[in-house]
Amino acid sequence: MTATTDGSTGAANLSAAPAGHPADTTTAADGVTAAADGVTAAADDVTAAARRAAERSVAHLLGRQDEQGWWKGDLATNVTMDAEDLLLRQFLGIQDPETTRAAALFIRGEQLGDGTWNTFYGGPSDLSATIEAYVALRLAGDRPDERHMARASAWIREQGGIAAARVFTRIWLALFGWWKWDDLPELPPELMFFPKWVPLNIYDFGCWARQTIVPLTIVSAKRPVRPAPFALDELHTDPAEPNPPRKLAPAASWDGLFQRLDKGLHLYHKVAPRPVRRIAMNVAARWIVERQENDGCWGGIQPPAVYSIIALHLLGYDLDHPVMKAGLASLDRFAVHREDGARMVEACQSPVWDTCLATIALVDGGLRPDHPALVKAADWMLAEEITRPGDWSVRKPELAPGGWAFEFHNDNYPDIDDTAEVVLALRRVRHPDPARLEAAIERGVRWNLGMQSRNGAWGAFDADNTSPFPNRLPFCDFGEVIDPPSADVTGHVVEMLAVEGLGAHPRTRRGIEWLLAEQEACGAWFGRWGVNYVYGTGSVVPALVAAGLPAAHPSIRRAVTWLESVQNDDGGWGEDLRSYTEEKWIGHGESTASQTAWALLALLAAGRRDSRAVARGVTWLTEAQQADGSWDEPYFTGTGFPWDFSINYHLYRQVFPLTALGRYVYGDPFADRTGAAQGA
Repeated sequence: MTATTDGSTGAANLSAAPAGHPADTTTAADGVTAAADGVTAAADDVTAAARRAAERSVAHLLGRQDEQGWWKGDLATNVTMDAEDLLLRQFLGIQDPETTRAAALFIRGEQLGDGTWNTFYGGPSDLSATIEAYVALRLAGDRPDERHMARASAWIREQGGIAAARVFTRIWLALFGWWKWDDLPELPPELMFFPKWVPLNIYDFGCWARQTIVPLTIVSAKRPVRPAPFALDELHTDPAEPNPPRKLAPAASWDGLFQRLDKGLHLYHKVAPRPVRRIAMNVAARWIVERQENDGCWGGIQPPAVYSIIALHLLGYDLDHPVMKAGLASLDRFAVHREDGARMVEACQSPVWDTCLATIALVDGGLRPDHPALVKAADWMLAEEITRPGDWSVRKPELAPGGWAFEFHNDNYPDIDDTAEVVLALRRVRHPDPARLEAAIERGVRWNLGMQSRNGAWGAFDADNTSPFPNRLPFCDFGEVIDPPSADVTGHVVEMLAVEGLGAHPRTRRGIEWLLAEQEACGAWFGRWGVNYVYGTGSVVPALVAAGLPAAHPSIRRAVTWLESVQNDDGGWGEDLRSYTEEKWIGHGESTASQTAWALLALLAAGRRDSRAVARGVTWLTEAQQADGSWDEPYFTGTGFPWDFSINYHLYRQVFPLTALGRYVYGDPFADRTGAAQGA
């Protein structure tokens, strides 16, 4: 087995060549020597190809840097972002023909051959996405009897119609009377009165859900209905009974309990004391306004911005109010205008994440640490440091701030993952003001250490955001609504701490112990923020090795065995998003540049540089590279919520392959700084 993995079977085969074979003119020893020379020559060829590919990739990535120092690739999700943008404009009465035309062009271009829409490339049709896209195209003037529309509506009816769609889709339809508010889960603004120790207080929700739920409590209380420009009878299985009754879950079950709680909240909606409700809505409005960022957005993501604008508008904020003007302007900045005239709305923008990953890739790919582009990137990242408290301080009030967010503007929600990777990026740059760099790194390390959860691991935005109740609410069917620790984030933090010489720190050791306990039976780790086990494993193995675990450690060996077992026949790695719901997809999918790179980063860290698996993976990357030094990757390899909300980060296909090729050619730049936890 080892001989095969190491690529040395050629030597054994040659030495055992049958007598009389034309090649049988040397001794067995000579044959072994010749085979070894051949293996060496082949390895040299792979290394030379990897070096050339890395050089082309460095040049390509440098050419994509903004003059201010940052990088940002498009962040593609699905057409619900574009459909909801049009619905918002219809609700506010600010739709304009050009925006509508451009959005409709994009939505039509994403429609599948059977008339439906999916939520990721190559994925199955999605009911809610198809409903929202259909309604958006009707707003744009597409007739229901047109072929592409008729096929969509027929499929929607086959799937159960609007009644079978997710809650958020039905909320959008309720805004125009296409669905009854009484037939939606209730979300009272009185939630704002719950102290942080009471279950289902707003800080029990992950920050992305919290920012969405608070404005929706106002919308739920107000229950607005704008005049519908058309009917949607064609989207019901029975227009006379659009919401057929459903049997409740058993009362003794969690689902049954929360369904009955929701019925009670509907009764409360009818009798809620007006002064109490008014105060609750005003508290929610103040909470929303206080969290608006300097650029007008909320949390740097589209959904909270959309619902915050609707909520404030319902409370009397007119469209010329500074808060509203800034919020609407921020949404326009989420739009990507394509060459064909289509307009795609990003759910979020990722400049800090992209910039730190690009910096890591460039240094690991051979660019000198004091290159002007890297210094400019470091300056930009240093200016993006967040040095004031945010929502994270509700649970960590004594912790001094010092972290980085994902977006251009999101000072309320720095995240642990970005902070760890920014520190790793800054540590690679030879900056002309080292004292400034060191001070920022020190604050980031201290903040990350302080954000550790009680179980020894790290979540993305909050510590100990693990309440079991929010996901039980009938309202919360749109994806993950809490922020528990994950293996990929914990791996990145452990790696950063090891590089900073803190591999033996008690908090680091607790993180290592948690990671070892979280390893799956197959040898892989679950990927929360990237797809999926390939991402989790590619994040954890380099961290464990950096923290001192030897390559012979059973956990590392099991991970290596799993990665090599799921390598595709073409030499690359790929994992489909369906791995989150179907076991047969775990570790399987079409080869992609980013996932191949993640697997290689783990294998290289585990000391498998000279293995056949690594040579094949590197060869796949070099052969898949395009002439301009880039890679193409239509497949989605990122997640917002596993399975429920998928992301194609357009820069992943550039930064991760370069990092992997660089480490293959030049080695780990911090190999001499880590290993403090040897034998952990």
